[in-house]
Amino acid sequence: MNSVGRSWLLLTGFVLFYVIYLLFGALMFSSIERPVEDKLRQDMEALKQEFLNQSCVNSTSLELFLVKVLTANKYGVSVLGNSSVTSNWDLTSSMFFANTLVTTVGYGQSTPLSDTGKAFSIVYALIGVPFTMLVLTACVQRIMCPLVLVPVRLLQRSGMEPRPATFVHFLLLLLVVVVCFFVVPAAVFSSVELSWSFLDGIYFCFISLCTIGLGDFVPGTQPGQKYRQLYQVTVMVYLFLGLMMMYLLLRTFHKMADLHGLTTFLQLPHCDESDLEDDREPIVEGKREDQAPPCQTEKKASKHLKPGSQPTYNTINSG
Repeated sequence: MNSVGRSWLLLTGFVLFYVIYLLFGALMFSSIERPVEDKLRQDMEALKQEFLNQSCVNSTSLELFLVKVLTANKYGVSVLGNSSVTSNWDLTSSMFFANTLVTTVGYGQSTPLSDTGKAFSIVYALIGVPFTMLVLTACVQRIMCPLVLVPVRLLQRSGMEPRPATFVHFLLLLLVVVVCFFVVPAAVFSSVELSWSFLDGIYFCFISLCTIGLGDFVPGTQPGQKYRQLYQVTVMVYLFLGLMMMYLLLRTFHKMADLHGLTTFLQLPHCDESDLEDDREPIVEGKREDQAPPCQTEKKASKHLKPGSQPTYNTINSG
């Protein structure tokens, strides 16, 4: 198997291991937090019945009741009769929590109830956050050629100069990201989440893909929502793809700014040769072989490529 095949195989293995890691986290969080949540629900129900059975309620009892109710509500357990009885720590919800943890979105709608869960969250995130960044970087490197280098080269072949070509390409890429990862998802969220407006959907997409995660809008938390588990899995896929495209957009803007001299003007770091090498050689590539990359299949594999012979964002005008 050649290096390109090994590279794609390793990338596929990374993605599969990422999903397995999320499932592992879901199982661990569910097994740790689900019993604590069930006990808290039972305590809240007993407290509610005790409160209702009292013939006379004094100030101390009322304050104690409210403190316990508000504390339980903080962890997603409500005493209201019309609240959802769905656990916040079933397998799908636990996987959703694990996903928001390793992507650093962290909505905060569910938080560990036990000390064991908090300790496991630290260890899980310590491994999961850098691994998620590794997977996102590997995926972005794979799509840089078809979504950035090739379109810029096509614009130049149509007669455009390098700088206008890169600027037009960035605007087109920005438009695609806004439509596909903000406008369309916002319309879907506003139709699925009955209490959300279209602006709320846009707001949620922006807060999520910028990894701010305020938690005031969280999908899949309405009582009696149909296909809740499938909905949460779909949101997880959206978050991963959205973060990948945001990362691609930032890298494209950085390279465009470097080509236009904006980084020099603002005294910002340049896309040096080591950074450009990231786009030429995938991070998951195995042992190097003397063959051309996918973007230049017309070159013979036996030739040793010169450092500037492959198409990059700053050398796209060559040839």
